[in-house]
Amino acid sequence: MLRLPSRPSLDLFLPAVDPCCYFPCQHSGVCVRVGTEGYECDCTRTGYFGPNCSSPGFWMWAYNALKPSPPSVHYLLTHFRWLWNVVNRTFLRGALMRLVLTVRANLVPSPPTYSSSYGYLNWESYSNFSYFTRILPPVPPGCPTPMGAKGPAQLPEAELVAEQLLLRETFHPDPRGTNLMFAFFAQHFTHQFFKTFGKMGRGFTRALGHGVDLGHIYGDNLERQHQLRLFQDGKLKYQMVQGEMYPPTVVEAAVHMIYPEGTPPEQKFATGQEVFGLLPGLLVYATLWLREHNRVCDLLKQEHPTWDDEQLFQTTRLILTGETIKIVIEEYVQHLSGYHLQLTFDPELLFGIQFQYQNRIALEFNQLYHWHALMPDSFKLPDREYSYDQFLFNTTILTQYSIETLVEAFSKQRAGQIGGKPNINKNLLKVAVAVIKESRLMRLQSFNEYRKKFHLKPYESFQELTGDKNMAAKLEGLYGDIDAVEFYPGLLVEKIYPNGIFGESMVEMGAPFSLKGLLGNPICSPEYWKPSTFGGATGFEIVNTASLQKLVCLNVKRCPYVAFYVPGRGEASPESADGKQQPSSEL
Repeated sequence: MLRLPSRPSLDLFLPAVDPCCYFPCQHSGVCVRVGTEGYECDCTRTGYFGPNCSSPGFWMWAYNALKPSPPSVHYLLTHFRWLWNVVNRTFLRGALMRLVLTVRANLVPSPPTYSSSYGYLNWESYSNFSYFTRILPPVPPGCPTPMGAKGPAQLPEAELVAEQLLLRETFHPDPRGTNLMFAFFAQHFTHQFFKTFGKMGRGFTRALGHGVDLGHIYGDNLERQHQLRLFQDGKLKYQMVQGEMYPPTVVEAAVHMIYPEGTPPEQKFATGQEVFGLLPGLLVYATLWLREHNRVCDLLKQEHPTWDDEQLFQTTRLILTGETIKIVIEEYVQHLSGYHLQLTFDPELLFGIQFQYQNRIALEFNQLYHWHALMPDSFKLPDREYSYDQFLFNTTILTQYSIETLVEAFSKQRAGQIGGKPNINKNLLKVAVAVIKESRLMRLQSFNEYRKKFHLKPYESFQELTGDKNMAAKLEGLYGDIDAVEFYPGLLVEKIYPNGIFGESMVEMGAPFSLKGLLGNPICSPEYWKPSTFGGATGFEIVNTASLQKLVCLNVKRCPYVAFYVPGRGEASPESADGKQQPSSEL
């Protein structure tokens, strides 16, 4: 048993400070308080030993000596295009993809570990799906400072942190050409599993599926799903406007939606997620998936005339789940990574190796994914430019313009750079403030402690973290100690990768959560991943050939330019709806 100095000698009548406040255990060793002033580090299966889990065993030493650094790997994957053009045409692509998936997924604990209420392993954290899980336990209560033992005794006001570090003065576009079609996809996709349940308290979620369950399309409970279903041929309810299909109104589908008071009922569209009326971009995706669901139902009905409504609905939902994961991995994550290695959605790569087909959404993943810096200062449509006041909750934009017109407009407008610059619009800064306040209520450990957890070298100075003298000076003035920088601000002020949208930590922490959540879906398991699950060869083909362009072009009258990057900035030419390559200039 070890002891750490816990208080000045004059404080004889105060309770001893928990030694774990000093985070003495390294390399994911678990700190356990013993007695009043002692602690022990549990180094089990860390590869390290010693009082603080700081001494590597032989094989861990060898692994560390041979393992390339994350920046080196990133450089290799984002350069030498000629080499990757060869790799992508050989069996090496699958082998490398398997390695990426297993290495990333193994960084996420499974089964889950901690929760908002528990900083130690217990049955409640494991079995109660109402909690977000968490990767690191909270800072122990009663520590000398909010970050444990480093930094100020009282953290600066969240509003001050957001204004000094995150508030946009000048719009910084993403250097890789990311567009608003990507930004709205990120919001639409993640709202199925990021659903904080404020009535229960911080750290709770209503998204009991904890992954890609398409609750944002079908609702997060059976009652909402039934309100949205037509109960005929497996289809969802809809309304026709000028000969085109749109989501029903709340009059036709009586589900709770969030709209400003006084919004006419005919302007309140009903979707699986109650906040989607907020932005026309979210409603564009809601409309596309509604049309896709009903289109696939028609195809299955032709193929299986004996199937009843329920089987058509349930099978179509599985097909759309597969389409979603395919698009996310091969286009969305591909774009984020900037890799020349072509990512592939092939569940069979993981068959025969140890992999758990389950997922729990982590509080840290929820915090990390607040990418509001993507949003511009205004929204440009063909005939006018909309301010936030004019754009928010304006559902008439959906029917005023065709879906293809909105898709093309969003695909051509640049989104903001997420990290490395103060780049959050003033209208959205309150969201960042709320994230910082939540992290403090949840007692999240410091940014550097999370760097260690994800096998990254902790930063030793503010200048090293930001690469910018002015930003480093602001950080030092707010936190005083590099080990006191908070998780969310640290992610956003970190210097970005060259020609990247954010920095090393966002990539190395975000990718494991994302890939584990995608490939941990039950449809990716050996029991599910076969044609019969999706209604036969036709349904399986829809999943295996899905793309963003197909999702759009098979559900609109005119195929527009659609991608996650503005024209001329793509890594490769998009595919047409029939799967054939066509030059970007033709889109």
